[in-house]
Formats: sequence, structure tokens, C-alpha cells
Amino acid sequence: MSVPSKIYRSSLALLTDLYELTMAHGYWKAGISDREAVFNLFFRQHPFQGGFSIACGLEYVVDFLKNFHFDETDLAYLATLRGNDDRPLFEPAFLDYLRDLEFDCDVDAIPEGTVVFPQEPLVRVRGPIIASQIIETPLLNLINFQTLIATKAARICTATRGEPVLEFGLRRAQGIDGGLVVSRAAYVGGCAATSNVLAGKLFNIPVKGTHAHSWVMAFDTEEEAFDAYADAMPNNCVFLVDTYDTLEGVRRAVAVGRTLHRRGHKMLGIRLDSGDLAYLSIEARRILDDAGFTDALIVASNDLDEHIITSLKNQGATIGMWGVGTRLATAHDQPAMGGVYKLTAIRKPGQSWNYKLKVSEQAIKTSTPGIHQVRRFHDQNEFIADMIYDEPLGAGNSYVLVDPMDPTRRKKIPADTAYTDLLTPIFRRGQLVYEIPPLDEARQRARKQLSGFHAGIRRFVNPHVYPVGLEHNLHELKTKLILRARKTEA
Repeated sequence: MSVPSKIYRSSLALLTDLYELTMAHGYWKAGISDREAVFNLFFRQHPFQGGFSIACGLEYVVDFLKNFHFDETDLAYLATLRGNDDRPLFEPAFLDYLRDLEFDCDVDAIPEGTVVFPQEPLVRVRGPIIASQIIETPLLNLINFQTLIATKAARICTATRGEPVLEFGLRRAQGIDGGLVVSRAAYVGGCAATSNVLAGKLFNIPVKGTHAHSWVMAFDTEEEAFDAYADAMPNNCVFLVDTYDTLEGVRRAVAVGRTLHRRGHKMLGIRLDSGDLAYLSIEARRILDDAGFTDALIVASNDLDEHIITSLKNQGATIGMWGVGTRLATAHDQPAMGGVYKLTAIRKPGQSWNYKLKVSEQAIKTSTPGIHQVRRFHDQNEFIADMIYDEPLGAGNSYVLVDPMDPTRRKKIPADTAYTDLLTPIFRRGQLVYEIPPLDEARQRARKQLSGFHAGIRRFVNPHVYPVGLEHNLHELKTKLILRARKTEA
């Protein structure tokens, strides 16, 4: 299912920063629009001080690029922009050029649901420099946030130790689009369902939900409210019990649950949304079990995240399902993913590649040149290490991985070690060559991938650092170019 086109109008070419277009105009004016460029989209650090991230957002990228074009309204708007001399910012001939511009790049990407690490290209774009430059901002927009949310969801699902997580974040999300992509990415990250009905329709995600406090308050008594809900929705009864007195609410739910049972239906459970969730869940479990409702679920909500859930589990909470909203939808404590999009190679038609890198006083901000691929080594039990290599240079016959942040740290991988190359062809010369898998497949990939890594990467405090390194020859090339750049600057 091609989802974004069901939400947005057909042309999204102006979903970009102005400087992308001013650079495109500059490339055109300088006569280098036929130069072929390579850009890599990657991030420098895991969010949430964690040990892993989950790639997400590729389906949106595919839909955006399939429909990429400038329509007449886009060009008319660009014609109104003015520079500081009040003259048109863009020449009319350049706008004519944009009218005929087609997306004809090669795109390779890591499939959604794959566990990824810093410095690894999630997306690689290769093609004419104008087309590959203009799409920088939208690709970052589409990949950064969904990867962030999928990662947060995977952390929360790790904390529940296999108990289902429901995503309840729509009312606190950043707008309609934010609410939709949160539901989608959270599902990839491991959530079992969403409260967002539109997301359920668009993405085929299971939807869950019963009633709010306002339902209880609309009736004279809590038991009357529960009984009316059971009469209206006998096949969807999870009662919210904390409107007035939580444990009394559980007892009233039990009474209505018995009535449901006599009518041939089943009370699914109760929901706790305030108070001491550890204590209240233990007491509620006792009341439910004593009444014979041993299979009734206790659902908890109330500003939960992976840290609070871990604490509740450690306190012996008897919660069997977790509703997580605000702190998932807003990626609480890190509201943005630091993905970047860097030029790593350029060439004139028919000539050799000229490798490029950005040099910084901070090692983490010095980019890596080349046309990158990521090779993931594994044995029968788990993943061992990832190697970033340059496709023209090749991966070599003996693998030596060099830590990009500390070149004195190196890891040797036996030549006969099994591996998988992660970047997959998505577009070739602008034509889609990749079949988008069902969203559930991305969700299953994330679960399976996480189980294949050392458990230490899933720790929330001081997680294990999974080995990711540059192939030795790529490291040597990068060092050579850094030294050359610094000598030139001196």
C-alpha cells in the first residue's frame, strides 16, 4: 500500500529547505548539473543513550520519490521569491529546468525493521547532483523521525519482557502526520496495536481501545456506567477503574463481569491510569483472582516509558498489557534523531570518482568518503560485527575493521565468516526495483534482528557497544584525505 499519497497532494517537491534549491540553482548556473554525486544518509549516535536503533521510514521515502516532480503551482511560487535586491531569486530558465527535472537516481537502503548503528548509511543516493541534493531534506525528515520512534518503541517493548504494548499517542503527537507516522513506526518497533483508527485503516495495524473517564462520569454511578458499556459493547470490555476509587472500581468491574459471563460474554480486563500502579495492580490482581477472573488482563497507562515500566516490573507489578502514549509519541527525553546526509563522492561524466569528506575538529563529525555498503558478519548464534566498506575499493579478502572514532581499536574477522550486505537496491535510474513488504514483515524483522544481537545492546544503562568499523583500506583512504585537506588549509 502506497500510504503518503493517500494523505498528501501529488506534488511534494517543495518539501525541502530553501538552501537545497539555492544550491541546485548554483549547480545549474555553474554548468555542473550533469555531475554524478553520491550522498549517504546516516546518524552519528544512538538516541536515548542506547545501544541500537531500528531503521524505519523507507516506505514513505519510496512513495515520495516515485511521485517527485515540480508542478506548475510549485514553479509559480518559486517565481515569487526575491533576493535582497528585490529581484527574482531564481532565473526563469532555471524554473524551466525544474519543470522538466525527473528523479533519475540510484537509491539503495537498509530495509525497515533492521537494527542499525552509527556511521552506517541507512540510505545511499547516487545520481545527478541536482536531483540528489534537492531530496536531502525530505529524506532526513522521513527517515529521522520514524527511526527515532521505532527505536523508542523497541526499547519500551524490551522493558515489558514480551507483554504487549499498545500505542496511545495520537492526542499528544505533533499534528496529524506526526500521529500517523508514530503509529506506523511504533508498530515496526514492536507495539502490538494502536488507538489511532486512521492509522489502522491506512497501515493495517490492529486497533484497540474501550472507554475514558468521561464515560463513567456521564452516569450516576460507576457500576451503572460499566453495566451500560457492557450492554453496548459486550465484546470489548476493559473497564477503566480509577475514576473515583480504584480498588472499589475493580470490585464494581467484577460485578459487571459476572453479569457479562451470565450473558455469554467475557470481561477482558481492567485499566489503571493513575496512582501507584505497582501497588494497585497487585491488589487488583488479588481481587480479580479471588473472584475467578484469573485470565482478566490488567492494562496500565499514565505517562509510561521504558524506565518506568522497568521499575514497575522490578516492584512486582502484575500488569499484563501496557498502554504507552505521550512518552512514545514524543520520543521522550530525545525529541529528534541526529541523522545527516553527506556528499561522499562526485565525478564528471565518464571520469573517475573524486572522493569527498567533511573535516572537523570533532572526530564524530568528520565524514567518511566513498560509495558505502554495510556488511554484517554472523555465526550460527548471533551477529558479530558490521563493516562499512567502499564498493569500488571492495571488501578485501581478509577483514580488518577500524573503529572510526578510535583507529587504535581494530577487530579482525576470519575470511570465511558468513555475512549479509545490508544496503538493498530500491531505485535504479529513478525506476523502482524494490517491492515494499507488508508492514508486519518489517515488525517481524525488527524482533528477529534484536534477538540476534548480544543482549547487552538492549540494556538501558551503559549498553554494550556493538563493533562497527571501517574496512581497513577505506580507513586508510579517509586518513589520507583528512591529512591532505588539513595540509591544504594550512
